[in-house]
Amino acid sequence: MRILTLSVPEADAEVAADRLWIAGARAVEERTQPRTVVLRTVLADADDISLERLGRLPDGWTADFEDVDDVPAETWREFAKPIVINDALVIRPAWLPPLRAAGVHEIEIEPGGSFGLGDHPTTRLSAEATWRLSRDRRRVLDVGCGSGVLSIIAAHRSAGEIIAIDIAEAAREATDDNARRNGVADRIAACTTPLAEIEGPFDLVVANVLAPELVAMADDLRRLTGPDGRLVVSGVLAGRHDHVVEALEPMRVVETWELEGWAAIELCHP
Repeated sequence: MRILTLSVPEADAEVAADRLWIAGARAVEERTQPRTVVLRTVLADADDISLERLGRLPDGWTADFEDVDDVPAETWREFAKPIVINDALVIRPAWLPPLRAAGVHEIEIEPGGSFGLGDHPTTRLSAEATWRLSRDRRRVLDVGCGSGVLSIIAAHRSAGEIIAIDIAEAAREATDDNARRNGVADRIAACTTPLAEIEGPFDLVVANVLAPELVAMADDLRRLTGPDGRLVVSGVLAGRHDHVVEALEPMRVVETWELEGWAAIELCHP
């Protein structure tokens, strides 16, 4: 297996680790060197997909890869647990038995070799927002779909047509697989079509990606959100997302949710 090694200045270690979690890391090892911290993880089966998910690196950050034994890298599965989003929604690793709790929807997810389970704060915030806002929506767009968690939640909330897009072919495959697992494959269309080529409008657009990508996507996110629709963005730090909101103007903030130093923001057209 190929391990991604991300070397960053010591002061950037926490931000870099959070970036790896958002990009799909299931575990991050930290090794301290003089004035530098090296973070080691697995993001995807292929180096190019790992780099795509990591995104553009700030000055002073360097990424590399090394080969390691496959066995230790999969031990994280032994410690995986269901992720409780709210009283009615749980994300369950596919290899664990069903909880079968009364009134609880279980989303069964197999992350494969490329994606996390949905336990990062930004995914949990996005999942809760999707649960609240996707009920009976006609069209939903999931930007940066990863393993398809948000699309599947929208399907469980009776959304009609759901488009799931990601830059990685592995994400399309994982989303298709998980949609089948959850019996909603007929309502989710996963693809690698660039956001600029997607045709709207959508009643709900959810984008759980990093802040620089949100800023770069801002024009298309506005364009694709219907006049009476809602846009939810995450992958931003709590209290440090003014530049993202400004890029999305004249859309206005409806509500902001925060969890463990991260935020998700709901916006609408004026």
